[in-house]
Amino acid sequence: MDRETVDEATDVTRQSPPSSFLEGANVTDGSIRETFSSEWPECWDRAGASLDWMEPYSRVLDRRNPPFYRWFPDGTLNASYNCLDRHLESGRKNHAAIRWEGKDGERRTYTYRELFVEVNECAAALRALGVGEDDVVTIYLPMIPELPIAMLACARLGAPHSVVFAGLSAAALATRMEAADSEYLITCDGYYRRGDAFNQKSKADNARFSLETDVTTVVVDRLGEALPHVLGDGEHDYGDLLEAHSRETVEPVARDAEDMLFLMYTSGTTGEPKGVVHSTGGYLAYAAWTSQAVLDVKPEDTYWCAADIGWITGHSYIVYGPLALGTTTVMYEGTPDYPDRDRLWEIVERMAVDVFYTAPTAVRAFMKWGTEYPDAYDRSSLRLLGTVGEPINPRAWHWYRDHIGDGECPIVDTWWQTETGGITISTLPGVDDMKPGAAGPPLPGIDVELLAGDGSPVDVGEPGYLTLTKPWPGMAKTLYDGDDSFLEEYWSQFSDPEADDWRYASGDAARMDDDGYLTILGRVDDVINVAGRRFSTMEIESAIVGVEGIAEAAVVGGPDGATVYAYVSTEGDTEPDGSIESRVINAVETAIGPIARPERIVFTPELPKTRSGKIMRRLLEDVTNGESLGDTSALRNPEIVGEIQSAIGARD
Repeated sequence: MDRETVDEATDVTRQSPPSSFLEGANVTDGSIRETFSSEWPECWDRAGASLDWMEPYSRVLDRRNPPFYRWFPDGTLNASYNCLDRHLESGRKNHAAIRWEGKDGERRTYTYRELFVEVNECAAALRALGVGEDDVVTIYLPMIPELPIAMLACARLGAPHSVVFAGLSAAALATRMEAADSEYLITCDGYYRRGDAFNQKSKADNARFSLETDVTTVVVDRLGEALPHVLGDGEHDYGDLLEAHSRETVEPVARDAEDMLFLMYTSGTTGEPKGVVHSTGGYLAYAAWTSQAVLDVKPEDTYWCAADIGWITGHSYIVYGPLALGTTTVMYEGTPDYPDRDRLWEIVERMAVDVFYTAPTAVRAFMKWGTEYPDAYDRSSLRLLGTVGEPINPRAWHWYRDHIGDGECPIVDTWWQTETGGITISTLPGVDDMKPGAAGPPLPGIDVELLAGDGSPVDVGEPGYLTLTKPWPGMAKTLYDGDDSFLEEYWSQFSDPEADDWRYASGDAARMDDDGYLTILGRVDDVINVAGRRFSTMEIESAIVGVEGIAEAAVVGGPDGATVYAYVSTEGDTEPDGSIESRVINAVETAIGPIARPERIVFTPELPKTRSGKIMRRLLEDVTNGESLGDTSALRNPEIVGEIQSAIGARD
């Protein structure tokens, strides 16, 4: 097909991976889905077999108590051992495990041997402070190497960790510590944000002071003289602790496969954070298997997931998945445009990155900044590109493949959630064709059914509630505040587990085509009601960003509850004038109908985003409706909110 004649806003033509990729792909068996279906659940033995077990499991799945199924139930293992010790024993001790890029130009590389040493020292220090098996340790650190080191140290002791994103407020930290009954905290003095030093310890102190229980705290000295700090009672310097336990080793604690590895808080239907519990065996096996099968990660790779470890993507695909496979995982501190917009591509060239996994939000930002930044660097090392966090529209998909992957790299557009533990919907790059804008079919061993509100299946091509109808090893074990909450949150809408009617309700909507490929439409509650009709925000936004010159868009309901407000940023030098406004309106009317036409189009240099790259539509709703903004501590660019408020007011 002549690429010059393709309308990339709407082109969803199937794309085949290049033969050069297929020749070396980890998974190339075209019958793998049929095999997994006929051999289920024993098919998941190949995931379990990728790990080293202290006590081998004799069963893959115990289904006696739905939906609380138990994976590899009689096996024991240790996650830290699987990510460290076994690679030393296999002769990979001098292979790079973590390559870290700091905001101020710092660079650190840890071999597997060096990482093993520091994890053991950290584990010995935590043990001396009283941390034992099943104690929840809260980790409140930015993207510095001490974050995965602390995670693996906790796992070594059999102590579940609860990582709280460093950008969250003191109140959010305190809420999560209280909910987790956590009496141990690992934090730092501060961190850099766009060149400025921010006081992290002050937030941690405010959180501790609001808790009724005493908290033992470990403080990493990240900023040195740039931010002097004083340690009080119950506070310990990380460096001093490691020095006191220099070269000590800690025998990895044998954990039952169903024992909790970590706790991660995410938003619930009530708005209160819910603690998602992930087990040791099933989660780790699934993270490793999907890293190998979907992201095509190999031990010899330099692999970069450009996410934050404070969220589930960083847990599964920066730490546990790639380290379990013995590869080199890249960590970087900061944003893609600081100190300049070429930062990511300079790193790709210098490190010869093989696999790059990022959010569609970032891709749209790259589009907006222009091709001169990636074009200035050698990206020929890239073998595979991936996206995560939200759907990617066809136009951004094509731009990503053409301008980052030089038209050669396959793209895996992955759908999954905190609760799923790992990727559940995606093409297998060595097996499946790609469709721009569609995530792909369910992975082998995963079954999906789309339902109407009354629980009946929807027709092909029609939107429906996305439900998963078979368990998988990476699935959440329960919620920390109780099994009843778990049942209510995920199993009450469409299933009756006691009748073995097992159906996980994801809370997302999707559409399936004739080939079984799924297009994710976003959260079920991410809808706008216009004149009595409900429209997916993703559907309207996709129409808008399909307009040439548009980089990003977010839509929310207008103040009257019956109109659409669109917040739009343009690419590069594209002027936000009346001409492009007319093209946006025409695109929405053509794709959806006049009823979805935006009442207001507000042009803005940026959209408000969290530091993980997600658009904060809640804030846009507050601005649109003139309401209090509430907590903005998770914003990466808080200054843009005032600009949007001014833009709204200027036209009112």
